[in-house]
Amino acid sequence: MEKTIIKRPPVVVVVGHIDHGKSTLLEAIRKDLAITKKESGGITQHIGAYEVSFEGKKITFIDTPGHEAFSAMRSRGAKVADIAVLVVDACEGVKSQTKEAISSVKKAGIPMIVALNKIDKPVAQPEKVKQELAANGVLVESQGGKIPSQNVSAKTGQGVKELLDVISIVSEMENLSADMSEPAQGTIIESYLDSKRGPVATVILKTGILKKGQIVGTSSAIGKVKSLEDFQGNVIESAFPSQPVVVLGFEKVPHIGENIQAFSSLEYALKMVSRNRDKRIEYSSPIIISDNSTERKIVNVIIKTDVLGSLEAIEESLEAIPQEKVFLRILKSGVGDIQPSDVELAFAAKAKIFGFRVKISPSAKNLIRQRKLGEPKIFQVIYDFVQGVREIMERAIKPKITRIELGKVKILAIFRTEKGKKRQIIGGEVIDGEVQTGASCEILREEEKIGEGRILNLQHKKKNVSNVSKGKECGILFSSETVVKEGDIISVYKTEKEVEKL
Repeated sequence: MEKTIIKRPPVVVVVGHIDHGKSTLLEAIRKDLAITKKESGGITQHIGAYEVSFEGKKITFIDTPGHEAFSAMRSRGAKVADIAVLVVDACEGVKSQTKEAISSVKKAGIPMIVALNKIDKPVAQPEKVKQELAANGVLVESQGGKIPSQNVSAKTGQGVKELLDVISIVSEMENLSADMSEPAQGTIIESYLDSKRGPVATVILKTGILKKGQIVGTSSAIGKVKSLEDFQGNVIESAFPSQPVVVLGFEKVPHIGENIQAFSSLEYALKMVSRNRDKRIEYSSPIIISDNSTERKIVNVIIKTDVLGSLEAIEESLEAIPQEKVFLRILKSGVGDIQPSDVELAFAAKAKIFGFRVKISPSAKNLIRQRKLGEPKIFQVIYDFVQGVREIMERAIKPKITRIELGKVKILAIFRTEKGKKRQIIGGEVIDGEVQTGASCEILREEEKIGEGRILNLQHKKKNVSNVSKGKECGILFSSETVVKEGDIISVYKTEKEVEKL
């Protein structure tokens, strides 16, 4: 068959550090080009991509939760994006997730464009940020490199059209093309189970034309295309390369990052899918991981997310958390709202429930109250989700206790002993360091420890004070099981807890 090669639009992923304006920039592009994210019966909020027209040319943007999802797709071997836009706050500069995003883009081997955002702010320092980027291996054109950069303000719209122009230029240089004579092939960029419509998948094609009625398959699922919808929820008859399209008709939810292909027959599709069947554990099944170490603490968690794309991104991000001190055990992970079965498992395994853009079902809420469990933590941003899990893990680490010696007091007189309350009032002289109210103490008699206590109150010259230093006499009210006598030494100290990091 003779090849039919056409130019195809670029597929762009927007990556960068949390709060540097990725989502705001995407919204600014929509607004600038009069594109709206229509919520059509719960369809388009999960599509994960949208298409814009700029100066007669189309551009597809992957609307992922950030570089985590992009990285997750890349780890599955999916080269879904052609160009990456790295968003960096021109005020804050390069941050930890900026570095991670740079690494992901370099590993993907695709061109990068730097968008220096928040340029409208008086404290913006784009030239300084460019130097920071250079130190991290990203040398922009104005600094003698080959990577284009554009100053933008997602808030005011400044530089947005210029950024789109840069994307168009880079796209032309990449000479992106597609063979229309080949069977339709592409990548699953989003998928979830709709209670009314069944398995739903968002696809971006690389070659061919996908039509209603065709047999399609991935390494984990097959189906017959019942319906195709564009990114705004409109029913379409066929989809073309680089166009984000919602596909209905899969027999089960396919995995993110898998290749999708159109087949000539169901038998051929079954044969190919069987040959390439994904061996991974299904997300609907519990994921139990054992830990043979007796030294590490174990934190059990249950994860529920809105879509599989979020789940893959979160699980990959959690894998990056150090586990030398605390082991993270994912008892169950899945897509959908938090249900009573999740609560029962959490109760039985003493696990924490974490949700991402999901709700807690009414029956699950009732069970949580009955079981007297803590409310599940629900997050809207992947970075916050991962930080929430990290905090729970750090709380499981036994804090390091440090003892700080303060001073010593020699008992000169016993004024009162309250037997019932185990409190004693004494007079003494500070012979070393200082003594402080609230400090702990050890009682020494002939250099042997005979008991412990706590300083409740201090007086110097009949006035209440917080501390008394060496060489001064003082009155002390302290609590102890041990009855002291003249000549005993009170060794005063305090302890500090140091919370260790993972």
